[in-house]
Amino acid sequence: MTAAAMSPEEQLVEDIASFTYDPLGYALYAFPWSEEGTELAHATGPRKWQTDAFREIRDHLQNPATRHQPLMLARASGHGIGKSAFISMLINWGMSTCEDCKVVVTANTDNQLRTKTWPEIIKWSNLAINKDWFTCTATAMYSNDPGHDKRWRADAIPWSEHNTEAFAGLHNERKRIIVVFDEASNIADLVWEVAEGALTDEDTEIIWVAFGNPTRNTGRFRECFRKYKHRWKCAQIDSRTVEGTNKQQLQKWVDDYGEDSDFVKVRVRGIFPDASELQFIPTGLTDEAMKRVVTAAQVAHAPVIIGVDPAYSGVDDAVIYLRQGLHSKVLWTGNKTTDDLIMAKRIADFEDQYQADAVFIDFGYGTGLKSIGDGWGRTWQLVPFGGASADPQMLNKRGEMFNACKTWLKLGGALDDQETADDLSAAEYKVRVDGKIVMEPKE
Repeated sequence: MTAAAMSPEEQLVEDIASFTYDPLGYALYAFPWSEEGTELAHATGPRKWQTDAFREIRDHLQNPATRHQPLMLARASGHGIGKSAFISMLINWGMSTCEDCKVVVTANTDNQLRTKTWPEIIKWSNLAINKDWFTCTATAMYSNDPGHDKRWRADAIPWSEHNTEAFAGLHNERKRIIVVFDEASNIADLVWEVAEGALTDEDTEIIWVAFGNPTRNTGRFRECFRKYKHRWKCAQIDSRTVEGTNKQQLQKWVDDYGEDSDFVKVRVRGIFPDASELQFIPTGLTDEAMKRVVTAAQVAHAPVIIGVDPAYSGVDDAVIYLRQGLHSKVLWTGNKTTDDLIMAKRIADFEDQYQADAVFIDFGYGTGLKSIGDGWGRTWQLVPFGGASADPQMLNKRGEMFNACKTWLKLGGALDDQETADDLSAAEYKVRVDGKIVMEPKE
């Protein structure tokens, strides 16, 4: 059919179909940029960082070699850069250019999702040239095409660590999936892990975006920029570099708090803080400890202490660790074993090799090791992590040890293992009514 013979609606369908792999082209075409009387009268198009991200998606989809590989975008930023606007344009493009596209949107809290993220999506849907293609409700956006409303849709889904079924069932083979995590710093790790199940569909266009202020220095959003940066296409965006932000207010924050303050890092610069609000040991301390080199010769005068975590349950490996003054190192780490004799022999060998002055074993699952050591004439000591604390500000022995470790790091302690550093900085705490500090459990 020639363009002259097409109805306006048919022409619209053809035009939008031409943007199947081009979200930037769709955004420029579908929204009323610079049109008087509209909310976009002041703007000529998406902001630069939005344009760059749309081009990343375009390049990924237009390349047959990458089209059906998951594309994961992470953006950490200060306030006011237009994250929700980008998400909204992305969803409208995804829904408009792929039949039976499936979108799931969640946020750090139900309130954020219901009162901020989703209303912005509805606003942009109402601005789109093809707004009559979809129906928007308080929790969903779905196709008006008969028979497609159940499978061609976007849903706002609050997350819960105890109810992840909505993410577990996110599959749409040979079509398109878009997953949106808004204010991703405070979305639980378990939800991220379950959402990864959507990445397994074959011959499917999969786009996962995780955006937000970098409020926490632990968790999966943080690791998008660190441990998993080889999987995610990341960018950290300073609000001062973005068109349309309130530069005067941003500068006031810098003047009041300082360029290198955590407040400015999180709310202006898009940089993860040295310490999250509930983080007990700041990442800055562990990062510095990883850079230090303290040799055994430098601390030869100090006693040699060996610590053992048998780890017969849970997801962690068993670990044998050495500390001597400000020097420390992992002696052994490996899979859990229920054979106490093998583990006890390993501990005894290290005790002899390093002429240890003391060996401390986690009381949990450590009693068998202690008994074997007693039989061999060893003076190993069990440490009950839940026992009484000698430190008056900490609730229990586990907290006492964390506080002692924090002090040790401040005094110049050196770490040689990134996983240990990450585990230390991942620990969070709360304060009881009586003022005692309680370390949150690992699992």
